[in-house]
Amino acid sequence: MLEISLATQLPPNHSGLALAIGKFDGVHLGHRQLVHELIEFAEEAGYASSVLTFDRDPKFTLDPVSAPKAIIGPRQKAELLEQIGVDVLFTLMFDKALASLSPEEFVITQLVPLGVKMVFVGKGFRFGSKGAGGISELRELGLKHGFRARELPHVMFGDKRISSTWVRELLEVGDVATASVLLGTNHSVTGEVEHGRKLGRTLGFPTANLARDSEGLLPADGVYAGWLVADGVRYRAAHSVGTNDSVAAVPRLLESHVIGRDDLDLYGQIVRCEFVTRVRGWAKYETLEILVEQIASDVKAASKALGE
Repeated sequence: MLEISLATQLPPNHSGLALAIGKFDGVHLGHRQLVHELIEFAEEAGYASSVLTFDRDPKFTLDPVSAPKAIIGPRQKAELLEQIGVDVLFTLMFDKALASLSPEEFVITQLVPLGVKMVFVGKGFRFGSKGAGGISELRELGLKHGFRARELPHVMFGDKRISSTWVRELLEVGDVATASVLLGTNHSVTGEVEHGRKLGRTLGFPTANLARDSEGLLPADGVYAGWLVADGVRYRAAHSVGTNDSVAAVPRLLESHVIGRDDLDLYGQIVRCEFVTRVRGWAKYETLEILVEQIASDVKAASKALGE
């Protein structure tokens, strides 16, 4: 997949683009349906399938106080869209200059230079300064500037609309299982393994500590069954999310114990921690002996959840 941050980087002589526009935070099933429709149309029309997204949620620029935490980071988003089959990814820096564009200015400066032939958006899509434009304005501007626009309906799960907000709410209460259903894949956190205090190894349960600048929203504090993916290999794992205040007050972090393997040297590697189900919530233990007993129980429960 070709990743582009400026329209001037677009390869010459392309036959045209079919383009989906959105935040795509999480790349959940609603986003995936939109992208699948995009790819199907592009293949039939002989166009390149492309996605235009932003480097941050617009609220971080427009209303930072109410800006939601991102479910995934930009690298994760790019990887997911590439896996689905998108040909080109455009990432715009959402700054005040972009936010101030009228709907037509947005089309003229951001879409027309790309040679867009068809634009796909989700229901309720808004664009331009203060959300002045919707699907009607997009279609009118398309007639003027040489493209068509298609609005796709919401994707439902039961009687509820799938949304990034819903996924985020589930993660914040630790329901990674339902969140992963809505995402269409296991929710994950990706980052570099860094050196910690090596307490886990001392206790007999070595852990990979992910850097705090890792991509992906940490679910609620607790212990989870999941997978650790390193260098293309998936290992069964028990993930711990929390402050680790049983032993000392440290910032919230993700530690992952690879089940049945104490010979792995993951320091400095970029790994992906996938969450499958929650084993238990967070608890504080008064002694290391009690903590060790609980960790052993957690590892056993995680192993059972993943299938021994």
